[in-house]
Amino acid sequence: MARLTLTRALTGNASLVRGRELARTVADNASDVLHPLLVILRGLRVLAAAGRRRWVQTPQERRGPTLFLVAACAFAIAMAPFGPLLALIGLMSAAAWAGRDRSPARGGSRGPEAERLRTLYEALVPCFTVADDPDPLYGYAGEWQKAFEEYDVEDGGRLTRLVLRYPAYFADGEATARGQVERLLAAKCGRGREYRFDWDEEANRLVLSVLPALPTVICAQRFVTTPGETVLGFTDPDAVRRTLPVIDAAGQAGQDAPPVVWRTGARSTEPHLLALGQPGSGTTTLLRSLVLQALPHSDVLVVDGAGSGGYAYLHDCPGVLAVESELIGALAALEWAVHETERRLLCAHQARRLGQPAPDDVRRALWIVLDQPATLSHLAAAEGRPDPQELLRVPLRHGRPANVTVAIADQLDSVDALSTCIASHTRARVVLGPASYEQLHGALGAPPHTSPTPEVPPGRGYARLGCGPVHRLQVPATPDPYDDATSEAQRMAVLALLPGSPFAIDTTDATTPNQRTELTEPAGRAEPAEPVGRAAPAEPVRPPAPTRQAEPAAPVAPVRPATPAAPDEPMGPVGPVGPQHVLGPEAGVPWPTPAA
Repeated sequence: MARLTLTRALTGNASLVRGRELARTVADNASDVLHPLLVILRGLRVLAAAGRRRWVQTPQERRGPTLFLVAACAFAIAMAPFGPLLALIGLMSAAAWAGRDRSPARGGSRGPEAERLRTLYEALVPCFTVADDPDPLYGYAGEWQKAFEEYDVEDGGRLTRLVLRYPAYFADGEATARGQVERLLAAKCGRGREYRFDWDEEANRLVLSVLPALPTVICAQRFVTTPGETVLGFTDPDAVRRTLPVIDAAGQAGQDAPPVVWRTGARSTEPHLLALGQPGSGTTTLLRSLVLQALPHSDVLVVDGAGSGGYAYLHDCPGVLAVESELIGALAALEWAVHETERRLLCAHQARRLGQPAPDDVRRALWIVLDQPATLSHLAAAEGRPDPQELLRVPLRHGRPANVTVAIADQLDSVDALSTCIASHTRARVVLGPASYEQLHGALGAPPHTSPTPEVPPGRGYARLGCGPVHRLQVPATPDPYDDATSEAQRMAVLALLPGSPFAIDTTDATTPNQRTELTEPAGRAEPAEPVGRAAPAEPVRPPAPTRQAEPAAPVAPVRPATPAAPDEPMGPVGPVGPQHVLGPEAGVPWPTPAA
């Protein structure tokens, strides 16, 4: 076989080269000709994705009016002269603008911007590189343009948005590995700002964006919620699908804010709450906000373990059973709460057994608000008294079927002093104030999707309900109205939410049970109750705090049939301490409280 000569080989290779050049020229010319069409198609896809995101974020109650408005606009355009043509031109223009190439040019960055990106790229090398990788994406001699796909820079030169690639072997499913990268990016992109991190595990992409600050102008007010719903605070618009009309501190209405709603009651999966934070972070403000929202539909028992006096304005308020700030009174109130929870369970069980609805006083919720229980436990241990946290075991374990809600607040450095019962039964968690990544992860049970900042305003933090996502949170401003530093507008806003106040807002609900759980106020000796059979008068009792007894809306029958007692026996054991439960003046027999 004859050998191919060099001339023929060169001639064949030349023809192949000419063919490749011709094909490349045709492809380049075709891309140049079709470039406007490709840009418009890409823009239409971007507009469609934006419309879909907007539709998903629109609350359910606004989708109907939105569809009607779109249909009305389409009808008006169709009826207008040259309307469809002008609409088509406008759509193509918007698509061309949205589909333009916004990616940075390779090597186009100069000066401090390129130096900042280069520094960030080199800082990520230890996180995204292993020794066995033959072609690492991140390397000290590599190009940052290959790893950073998109970025936006503000006027000061700091990054506001960054889309970066990372290798497939990176453990993006582990919170520890994620946290290391997030802390590094937050430090290199500029401290003092809050960043959001969106991990796309399928495409191996990480999107960093700067979050705007949550509004702090929302103060205490009556929110549009149903009984059993409590607003913890407000979060980012894309985090929840619900908005509430709010009024800012200046009194301007017409604004909507996305709330973090906590649902309580017998059907709640997170019936109890634990709030943690540094001193001055706003945990007491959160409890005050919860109390004011619960008062129209519930009875509230407040125990101020710190003795700060931040709940003094609740004294003699209808619906507030007691406000205790001393150890003896707190123990008596918590002992009564244990017996009240047991009584509610028995009443609800008997009503279900007889096929009857639960009594009104059982259906009316009971809130136990405890501020800084670790301080009370320390005082109780010093005086040799029972631990107040152990008295919360029954309300925490059996509070949901008894319609009892427990809200606890304490400091982050006192987490180790909290009992295991509190830690295991408070599935609604809130962390306010500055906190480290490890503290947030330990308190919430999951890492936040944003970077914590060292300086935050009071009431700013994170919230997580059960196994749900972690939300940024801003608690409504609810200061102590008796504090001299409180402004007059905020003082009036808080006082307007108190039932029975001259500034109170009418929140009477015909469907809400008006029967209330009261702590009776004895005068030397308790008055005997109306006899049922042969009942002896009850022994005197001493409540945790003198409170005013509210009149029930209607007489209620006894929750359990009374059995005749001997003349020398009281109707049930009545202890020397602990409040007494009154069913009403015409009920016949008050419900006695078991001895502590």
